[in-house]
Amino acid sequence: MAKKTFLDFEQGIAELDGKIEELRYVQTESAVDISQEIDQLSKKSLQLTKDIYSDLTPWQITKIARHPERPYSLDYINDIFTDFVEMHGDRHFADDLSIIGGLARFNGTACMVIGQQKGRDTKERGLRNFGMSKPEGYRKALRLMKTAEKFKLPVFTFVDTPGAYPGIDAEERGQSEAIGRNIFEMAQLEVPILTTIIGEGGSGGALAISVGDQLLMLQYSIYSVISPEGCASILWKTSDKAQEAADALGITAHRLKALGLVDKIVNEPVGGAHRDPKQMAAFLKRALVDAYRQVADLKVKDLLTRRHERLNSYGRFNDTKSSAK
Repeated sequence: MAKKTFLDFEQGIAELDGKIEELRYVQTESAVDISQEIDQLSKKSLQLTKDIYSDLTPWQITKIARHPERPYSLDYINDIFTDFVEMHGDRHFADDLSIIGGLARFNGTACMVIGQQKGRDTKERGLRNFGMSKPEGYRKALRLMKTAEKFKLPVFTFVDTPGAYPGIDAEERGQSEAIGRNIFEMAQLEVPILTTIIGEGGSGGALAISVGDQLLMLQYSIYSVISPEGCASILWKTSDKAQEAADALGITAHRLKALGLVDKIVNEPVGGAHRDPKQMAAFLKRALVDAYRQVADLKVKDLLTRRHERLNSYGRFNDTKSSAK
């Protein structure tokens, strides 16, 4: 059985789970029946998990969104879609493996699926650049979206990135132009677009595949103009203030839903999506079915009008008149 990874605020849960595993080992190796004690500890662990997760800070939610065992795009694609055929390359420079995409079926309906993919181990993380895409990644995503538009296929995108890759080579190949082009093209793409924030939704790296008709967000995911560490480094000149930055940024699903930036929050299993990936996939599939139903039959004109109105409604402001002459 793979060893679970516990976050710093989950140490009480870790201790209880450790005792449960010890008792299970004893019961397996001996004839002593201690199933009652195991059940009691399991109930205690579940209740402690519920208590901790009922009062999380934005910084704690950030840590959950980055959990190394959290399901990634490929996990959801394999559990929610069928007949997935991955497509590669941007037809300009290279194939960026931090973004995966291809044709699939959603409940029997042909569609295009695109997602940002982090790596599970050191080798894969390097291969996928920790989910931070370069221009060729965004251009690959756009190529797949335009293909979907050509064949009138809905587009499903899954966002999970700390942000676009900030390296010199990415800047030389037009990182900002690639992101801006994606946002522009997605705003007028003539097929339904459904986006889900499954982990981190960081900066322009997230925006480049998240302009759509329905925006879903997992309960313990984050969506922000900048990472808490990046914000803290700018405002306080140190990343040690990341916790304060997370509080101020308003990066959590419930805060963003209240601001009207998110259409639906998808609840996660007790303890987060990584505790039960199959159940999480089932929850998300149900939410996507409902979201797709709302836009599937719209005419192109109505679809684009609705999308533009949605984008233009973003933001809150107060209009005040200055008395100064």
